Amino acid sequence: MQNYQMLAAYNAWANRLLYAAAAELSDEELHKDTGAFFGSTFATLSHIMTADRVWLNRFTGEGPKPKTLDERPYERFEELRAARGEEDQRIIRYTQDLTPERLESDLTYTPVTTPELITQKLWPALTHFFNHQTHHRGQVHAGLTAMGKPSLALDLIYFVRSEGKAWQ
Repeated sequence: MQNYQMLAAYNAWANRLLYAAAAELSDEELHKDTGAFFGSTFATLSHIMTADRVWLNRFTGEGPKPKTLDERPYERFEELRAARGEEDQRIIRYTQDLTPERLESDLTYTPVTTPELITQKLWPALTHFFNHQTHHRGQVHAGLTAMGKPSLALDLIYFVRSEGKAWQ
């Protein structure tokens, strides 16, 4: 449980850094195809939000339930940024209520991409949830550096050394 609470706090921290860097982009840069799986910085940040909402809905039965993984829930960056902060707080609250029994319980859901019903333990799904965010943040970071923007130190250990003192 403590590990997931740390990952939730790390996620919020890394998103704040990434969104601050993205806020410095021009509209053209924000929507430029950087070669990431979802194309642009904006589209990739939108995908992370969408996927987080898909998973949080599966975990909690609450909140938005996107229908596709390339959905763009917001048209403007500032709207997406504000919603990201709110979603990160939802994630933090969710992890605070986890118990060992809950982590070992079954989670049953239907993927967005296929009608196949999946049942698995919660803990691997939750681990995927945090890994997925890190994966796509890396794509955004690569796009930023390819555009000549400063590199960001988004590694988990930097979070632990700075703001994550509770996990040292």
